[in-house]
Amino acid sequence: MRRLGNTRGKRRTGPAIRTIAAAAACTAALAALTVVPAEAQDTDGRTPHWELKDSGTPEVRFRGLSAVSRDTAWVAGTQGTVLRTTDGGTSWRNVSPPGAAELQFRDIEAFDARRAVVLAIGEGEASRVYRTDDGGASWTESFRNTDAKAFYDCLTFFDHRHGLAMSDPVDGKFRILSTSDGGRSWKVLPNKGMPAALDGEAGFAASGQCLVSSGPRDVWLATGGAARARVLHSADRGLTWTASDTPIPAGDPAKGVFALAFRDRAHGLAVGGDYRPDQSSPQAAARTGDAGATWRPAATPVNAYRSGLAWLPHSRAGALAVGPTGTDLTRDGGRTWRTVDTGSYDTVDCTVDGGCWAAGEKGRVARLES
Repeated sequence: MRRLGNTRGKRRTGPAIRTIAAAAACTAALAALTVVPAEAQDTDGRTPHWELKDSGTPEVRFRGLSAVSRDTAWVAGTQGTVLRTTDGGTSWRNVSPPGAAELQFRDIEAFDARRAVVLAIGEGEASRVYRTDDGGASWTESFRNTDAKAFYDCLTFFDHRHGLAMSDPVDGKFRILSTSDGGRSWKVLPNKGMPAALDGEAGFAASGQCLVSSGPRDVWLATGGAARARVLHSADRGLTWTASDTPIPAGDPAKGVFALAFRDRAHGLAVGGDYRPDQSSPQAAARTGDAGATWRPAATPVNAYRSGLAWLPHSRAGALAVGPTGTDLTRDGGRTWRTVDTGSYDTVDCTVDGGCWAAGEKGRVARLES
């Protein structure tokens, strides 16, 4: 979305026993954040918390994040920056595409430690897609937008080959790009099955989570900026869509749904609000149990504007929401939320082996530790 200004793919698992144990530890650590410090401490006196990992890039804002495991993660942000860690954040390698310093990367989808696809946002040719197959040692530009009316916000992958990217409305409808070769090539899908956009409606390129998928064919698109904040759903990889209103406040270019997360094709969460720091964001969280056909407001919503969202691994009820003023946790599927941290983050991602990562302004990248 132009008005925001400068403000996920399948993952492989390790051995079953190690994965289950790590995931259980991660979930327990996050749950412990909701109790008083004395009760939250482990036996050795430590308290579960976000632990900052020095990215060495305090001038960069990371709105793109793709966590592969507790050890491997990719972040993407301003100044055309892409970083990768394979040692749990102890060290980071700058793997930015050459000649991209003027671009703003807002979304990245990594398949493993070597393969990733990154999206640059902006009007006209500023919107681009790059792919690497060698851990960022080299990149191939696989798409460059040539339509001055298009502005790409987010991308998502169903598997290692099939993915979509979305643009703000062009000629009255959201535009969808499709790939069937892992992001090596892209084509614009026909818009016949896309509902008309509302006046002023667009997506928010705030966290790489305005377009998300679950399973082999289902995908959801979050909107804002119009009279109503909506979520669009496609069950056929972007060919046809249905639109549903959400209870998240809208009616202003700065308001709407900023992030979505689905734990399966039926159960999803939405967060957002008003991204302006001097404005409140009441009722900025919602949930669905019918694939997004209807949305219900949270009984106790997130505390403020939130731009990033992720379900906890192996959990049917736990999820994290992050934003510039903190992190909120739900333990009941989005019915109620509680602030558990006040650090600034724009996006969050959790992995099947129990790793949860967050990233944001001033080069901030963190992993949940206990």
